[in-house]
Amino acid sequence: MAGRVARWRSAPALHPHGVLCTGTLTVTGRADGDWSAPWLDRPGTYRVTVRWSRALGLPRRLPDGLGLAVRVEDTDGLGNALDLLFTSSRSGRLGRHLPLLRSDALTGPYSTLLSYRVGERERVLAAFPVLGPTGATEDTMPTLWQELARRPVHFDLCAAAPDEPWRTFAALSLEAVHPARATSTVSYDPYAHSLPGLRPTARLRRLRDCAYAGSRHGRTGDERDE
Repeated sequence: MAGRVARWRSAPALHPHGVLCTGTLTVTGRADGDWSAPWLDRPGTYRVTVRWSRALGLPRRLPDGLGLAVRVEDTDGLGNALDLLFTSSRSGRLGRHLPLLRSDALTGPYSTLLSYRVGERERVLAAFPVLGPTGATEDTMPTLWQELARRPVHFDLCAAAPDEPWRTFAALSLEAVHPARATSTVSYDPYAHSLPGLRPTARLRRLRDCAYAGSRHGRTGDERDE
């Protein structure tokens, strides 16, 4: 199915259109090693490339599943990267596992939907937008592009197990935005680009891999999408 959709639109079936953002990610760190994950417990600042995209490619006036794909560069100083894939969702115990169609990029959280192995526990990761004072009402919330034209866009990256509150482990700042053609973009893979103590669980990996493989195979060109 994904391959047929990709051939029909000559673009990936999933996340066919989006924008690339560059910025920084600052890990706050834990002196007590509370995360039991070396990268999360160590303070640091890293360059990031972020792709924001609409999952189904529906007309912009319609709600869509929104994707926030984050690549953290040089996580160990040796050129290795970390990829985190977030999808528009709610923040509750059930809602964090379900994609949520949304019209605006900045009106709610994004989550990994599936759990990560964070240290010794399984936790869901989430990105919560942090909006500055804009004077906007709920009916006129700024889009990602509008907000970036005024100032950097900030997210708090958090993690939580079912019996825990959300805890912040990093701050994400998007500072510039660039058009992203569907046939020329960064290839994000959270399974290939993970870290010791911070890895996605294997649940539904085969289904996801098949869907994205069909999406990539069916489009024209040799480049890979998210």
